[in-house]
Amino acid sequence: MPSSTPEARDTIRAFASACGFEAVKFARAGEADQASEHLATFLAEGRHGAMDWMARNADRRAAPKSLWPEAKSVIVLGANYGPAIDPREQLARKSNGAISVYAQGDDYHDVLKTKLKQLGGFVAERFGADVKVFIDTAPVMEKPLAQAAGLGWQGKHTNLVSREFGSWLFIGSVFTTLKLEPDAPEQDHCGECRRCLDACPTNAFTAPYRIDARRCISYLTIEHKGHIPREFRAAMGNRIYGCDDCLAVCPWNKFASTARETKFHARTELKNPRLADLARLDDASFRDVFSGSPIKRIGRNRFIRNVLIAIGNSGDASLVEEAKRLLDDPAPLVRAAAVWALRRLMDSKTFDSLATIRAADEPDVAVRAEFATA
Repeated sequence: MPSSTPEARDTIRAFASACGFEAVKFARAGEADQASEHLATFLAEGRHGAMDWMARNADRRAAPKSLWPEAKSVIVLGANYGPAIDPREQLARKSNGAISVYAQGDDYHDVLKTKLKQLGGFVAERFGADVKVFIDTAPVMEKPLAQAAGLGWQGKHTNLVSREFGSWLFIGSVFTTLKLEPDAPEQDHCGECRRCLDACPTNAFTAPYRIDARRCISYLTIEHKGHIPREFRAAMGNRIYGCDDCLAVCPWNKFASTARETKFHARTELKNPRLADLARLDDASFRDVFSGSPIKRIGRNRFIRNVLIAIGNSGDASLVEEAKRLLDDPAPLVRAAAVWALRRLMDSKTFDSLATIRAADEPDVAVRAEFATA
């Protein structure tokens, strides 16, 4: 087993900084094992919704060393993706879509994996250690591990908060057989504050530090594959991919800064885009617009479902024709959302006339139900 020298941490930290990581901390490989109890409760109560992958990998996720028993240390890394403006400003322009900050630039998985491999290669070559790199597609509980390493703490909204970067840190990790002196864990600095809990549009927090993903707009617009439950649609507003409200309201953001990595900066076409333009995306144009973006992973149909919910919440009568056109979409998921949007934008008499014509020929049960639901 390779052993580090006192200078090893400084050497690794300097190289990691050169790779583009703003925060570099160290933890023992088994440091976050105590998070298993919280995960078990979360899963037992079904608060993970349809994210079955969490349950399938629960044992490995709860114990970092189970991923790689030979690992001795974890280099925990943070990359700042702070936005140039408060993301809540998007919510006022109801005929435009609000996209979560993290998804307005390039896919962070791709960006960070390249940086992590650079760092891992350096550690392997310089210290003769074995390494494995992880970004959040692997069953690693990044946030408890980051807190154990002193990178930040899990706030009452369950996300990581940093005293230096506020809410805006991507987390990656390099597991290694190199034994490194760990940093002290970070303490919880939320105090009596509950702004994040009170900011949630759908009351997804059942208590401080407890979230029900099934009520979270980020979950509903990204992970949820079916029809959005009616009780949450109005609260979604114009949020078409994710939600930043609980992050953006955190008072620790007063220390945040704009991301220095240009690949995390918002693409022009993803800065509060017009709903009318998005509604016209077919599969090919969707894949073209969102090439290299995390949004591409949910597919065109789910995305257009979200856009139609936003159209229904817009109060913009000029969008009626966009929704009507999508009544003929091949996907029942899209057609059902179009019906809901039209019910919201049309007066009742006009909508009822449309429903009389269209509902009888609609082959999908869920879409017919949307026509019939008052």
